[in-house]
Amino acid sequence: MNKINSVTIVGGTHGNEYTGIYLLRKWQQSPQLIERSSFSTETIFANTNAFRDNRRYLDCDLNRQFRVPDLTNTALSNYEESRAKAINAQIGPKGEAKTDFIIDLHNTTSNMGPSLILLQSDTFNLQMAAYVKQHMPEAIIVMEDQIPLEEQAYLCSVAKQGIIVEVGPQPQSVLRQDIMEWMETLTQHVLDFVDAYNAGTDLDLPESVSMYYYTETLKLPMNEKGERIGMVHKNVQDKDFKALNPGDPIFTLFTGEELKWEGNYVAYPHFINEAAYYDNNLAMSLAKRVEYKVPQR
Repeated sequence: MNKINSVTIVGGTHGNEYTGIYLLRKWQQSPQLIERSSFSTETIFANTNAFRDNRRYLDCDLNRQFRVPDLTNTALSNYEESRAKAINAQIGPKGEAKTDFIIDLHNTTSNMGPSLILLQSDTFNLQMAAYVKQHMPEAIIVMEDQIPLEEQAYLCSVAKQGIIVEVGPQPQSVLRQDIMEWMETLTQHVLDFVDAYNAGTDLDLPESVSMYYYTETLKLPMNEKGERIGMVHKNVQDKDFKALNPGDPIFTLFTGEELKWEGNYVAYPHFINEAAYYDNNLAMSLAKRVEYKVPQR
């Protein structure tokens, strides 16, 4: 991959995920904290009106509006759809973006700790994953490259390289010091990696790095009327990235009956019982644990 000349850090894609918003304010007051010698850095407060109204979004999820057909469809004109087009005009257009690398900052109500979500498994991303794990062992790396970047709907897919920093647990519309420290530390390591990558520095990276490869998303138990009839099992709640074996209980119905994980692989749940996903009745995402070989210079 070519040198990264420009980095855009985005906060407030969801208006009630406060950590990224307040970190942007900090960095705007002290820009030297996110500056590096080999690239320029800018910040974007993505969804100001949702933050004003203390909501995740006003009309639709801003982080699902960045497919090229949607960005070019003038009939899609509600607040978030219009905001996506404005962001795309500012740092895009997608496919020929002005910025080389986007870091999108998010909070989750799930117990995911400091997580880094990658959308590509190329040399740049694999080396970044290894670098972050080397400098921040508690960080969790999630790989979601099952969809080509150009087909992704995430904001960070506007650039040729983009990642999501996802840190929790944090309630919506709340700040926590530990979560803010995790997010800032993880972001600083990513910026340090980009600077070293640009310089061609020998990073002395490990030969492999462990990640969680997204496999599927499970819904909460529903009846034929589309009503919820159960909840995430207490043995799974808050156990993000802990092994779930076939036959382990995964849901508890309101009748008291337990439903078991019927998959044929050891799964690693995450985004467990995420509050923002209740409007779609999503219970959790699942992943497999995979060891990736790290390309060396």
